[in-house]
Amino acid sequence: MLFWVLAALLTLIASLAVMLPFLRRRGDRSLGVEHDLAVYRDQLAELEQEVGRGLISKADAAEARAEIGRRILRLRGAGKADSGGAGGRSARAIAAAAVLAVPLVSWGLYAFLGSPGMPALPLQARLTIDPSQASLDELVARAEAHLADNPQDARGWEVLAPIYARLGRYGDAAAAYRRTIALTGPSAAREAALGEALVGEAGGIVTAEAEAGFERALEIDAANPRARFFIAMARAQEGNTAEARAMWEEMAAGLPQDSPWKEVAGQAIAGLTGSGGEVPEEPSEADITAAEEMTPEARQEMVEGMVARLDARLREDPADIEAWRRLLRSYVVLGRRDEAGEALERALAAFGADSKEAETLTEYAETLGVPQGE
Repeated sequence: MLFWVLAALLTLIASLAVMLPFLRRRGDRSLGVEHDLAVYRDQLAELEQEVGRGLISKADAAEARAEIGRRILRLRGAGKADSGGAGGRSARAIAAAAVLAVPLVSWGLYAFLGSPGMPALPLQARLTIDPSQASLDELVARAEAHLADNPQDARGWEVLAPIYARLGRYGDAAAAYRRTIALTGPSAAREAALGEALVGEAGGIVTAEAEAGFERALEIDAANPRARFFIAMARAQEGNTAEARAMWEEMAAGLPQDSPWKEVAGQAIAGLTGSGGEVPEEPSEADITAAEEMTPEARQEMVEGMVARLDARLREDPADIEAWRRLLRSYVVLGRRDEAGEALERALAAFGADSKEAETLTEYAETLGVPQGE
């Protein structure tokens, strides 16, 4: 009840504040007219004094009197129209009615369409309502509040972790999986789920930490499809597409027809296959335009991940000239020529500017149109 009293009071204050200029307009305008008339009368008196002292000619004085008279007439006419005219009064009445109609109409619509009788429901009360009637955000908030008070509840962390992942909160999902593993011990499913959360947090890149999680999962269960899939993705992102294809094919062959991972593996294989049916040595235009069964987002994520993984491997081990060729070609295919130029500079620095490898890479870069530094 207190809320509605305060709402009505604030609405009344706001309406009066808007209406006040309309209510005062007539009086303010009248005061302004009287002030201007007094100024013009003073000007006429000063004009007569200047004529008497001979400071202005009679002709100029007559012209000045006429101009001041015209201004006085216009001012009086405007004052009458504003203060006594029906138009001025009606305009103010319409404006006042419009201001008053806004809160009345809005309150009426809310009473008809809204739920004014619904009691207040603060956060603590929402956290205790029937779960079947709560939204996902409310359920997550309830779980977080519970785990804040009971951090040793392993079951709670295990339930919350995949929800975090579905919401795109991969960092929170990884933390929840780590907490679950710390409390209950590792399992293939938990280690693989942790790795997938780390991949999501890295934007689709199978990082070293994520790959370690998948390897731990395979040590527990060598047939775990999630871990096998992402290990193959790691090989593809390194540029070892032939090995990745073989791993995915072996994985798909051993899965039942209704397994969702069998379909995912097939899509991944399609993403590696070029137009001629051979596995390309590098991510090329065919890698991007092929794989019609994959969504554009999934295809782009895979190609970008392969290039990023290859770039990261060459930063650690820059001695592979063929890998440098693949990286340059990949950046050009993706339209990232500036990054291709930076990669070329790193390669030349690794091999030495006067080495045979540097000469070979420079010639190859020229054929690709890669910009070279000084």
